[in-house]
This record gives sequence, structure tokens and C-alpha cells, in this order.
Amino acid sequence: MKQLSSVKAFEGQQIQISHHSDLLNCDMQASIFLPPAAEHQAVPALYWLSGLTCNDLNFVTKAGGQKIASELGVAIVCPDTSPRGEGVPDDSEGAWDFGLGAGFYVNATQEPWKKNYQMCDYVSMELPKLIESQFNIDAQLKSIFGHSMGGHGALTIGLKNQDSYKSVSAFSPIVAPMQCAWGVKAFENYLGNDRDQWKDYDACELLECLGESLPTLIDQGTADGFLEEQLMTDLYVKAAGDAKGDIRVRYQQGYDHSYFFIATFIEEHIRFHSGHLQASESEC
Repeated sequence: MKQLSSVKAFEGQQIQISHHSDLLNCDMQASIFLPPAAEHQAVPALYWLSGLTCNDLNFVTKAGGQKIASELGVAIVCPDTSPRGEGVPDDSEGAWDFGLGAGFYVNATQEPWKKNYQMCDYVSMELPKLIESQFNIDAQLKSIFGHSMGGHGALTIGLKNQDSYKSVSAFSPIVAPMQCAWGVKAFENYLGNDRDQWKDYDACELLECLGESLPTLIDQGTADGFLEEQLMTDLYVKAAGDAKGDIRVRYQQGYDHSYFFIATFIEEHIRFHSGHLQASESEC
């Protein structure tokens, strides 16, 4: 691991690192905010997954989460949204919704993608192991959240790893990628034509199959231009109706898909996760 930068923010440190990923077969960057509490004790961690076209710095520079994270004593880890670098395949037409910047947090099974696009295991296994070995972070206390494509990633990874995370939340998530153009394009390329394989990365399908969820908070803006055709939040509300667990979906009037929306409610999401992380810590 190589530290690229470290700057003081709200008495903590905002750090950017690079490292070689064996899973993704390339060098990767990630950003970590360490609260001041990490100077003297292992702290819980929130893993933030960003959306299409983003990288590890979008949340860091736009969401404004460092102040409340510092106050509550939680770290925030922001991975990139796809593998990067020379030799990593990209969309042949340079489209923004597939390829570089659009890994969709799946483990690709198709050529030429499978050599590099193993984002599900990278986010849930390889990166946490690295972060926990290098920083003062409690490996037993972590939660996951994200936006749009990253909201899809957070929900699906959280649902499939309920023993690993304490809670999950999302802003404007793609909840039914099997039924929207963004998801179908990504899944056909990364996973092939067997739609049964797609279900492992569709939050609605997973929730209906598993029948239970981690504590979940979803915020969706009503003025989001992607709501009807790509995000389909109502389908998750329907799937959650028969599922066990505390699942809250809030429609926020007049908000769109941007980071202004995220910045408005980010404190509530971090407090939501901190409450579950602290409760788990007390039980230990």
C-alpha cells in the first residue's frame, strides 16, 4: 500500500491510498477518512460505494460526511467504482454507463471482463482486509452504503453478507437492475445471458429469496430523473413488504439524483449506521 495524500479535516485525517489488487489484476486507489478517535482505539468503518462515472474522491469532496463521522468516531472507506489502468477493458464505444467507472459491483464471469471486473469480492473481501491491516479499524464493526449504482452494490453486498455488516443504506439505488437498461447492459456483458445468474446481483430478487434484511435505510428523491426507468424504488418497497427486518424507504420531495441530495441527508445516514454499530459494540 502507498499513501498518496493525507490532509487534516475535522480533527481527523482524509487519506488517499493506492495498492495492487490481486483480485482485479491492476492498481487501485481508495480514500479513507479516519476520525480522531482512531488515534487511540480501533473504530467502526462505513464503506461507501459511489455511482456511475465516479471514483473514490466524489464522496470525499461533495458529500460533506467528515464532520459527523469525526463526531461519532467512525471511519469512511471509499473504493473506486471499477478496475482501472492500462490493459483493463472498457466499453468499445466509450459509453459512460458501462466499463471503466461502471463496475456494477459484480464478479464478472465473461471475457474479456472476468480478469479484472471482480468488484463484489474486492469491496467485500480484499479491500476491507487491506484497510483493517493498515489502519486502526475494528474488523468486526462495519456497515455499507452507497448511491445509485453504488446503492445497488451496497444493498446486494449487504444482503449477501448479513453476518459481516451491521446495517445498510442507500441514496437513489438501482434496486431492480434486471429490469432496467443500465442493469441489463451491464449484466449481459459481465455475466452473460443466463438470467438466473443475474439474480445474485438484483436487490429485489435477493430480498424476496432471503426473506430478511439487515437494518436498511433508503432515501429516494421524487424529482430524480432516473426514478421511473432506472431506479424503480417502488419494487423494493413491494419486496420489503413480506421481508423480516427494519427496512425504511423514504421519498424525499423535490430532491434529484445529485450530491446536493446526498449532502442534505448524509448526516442522518451516518447516524443511522453509527447507532447500529454502537449497539453491536455494546453487545460485544
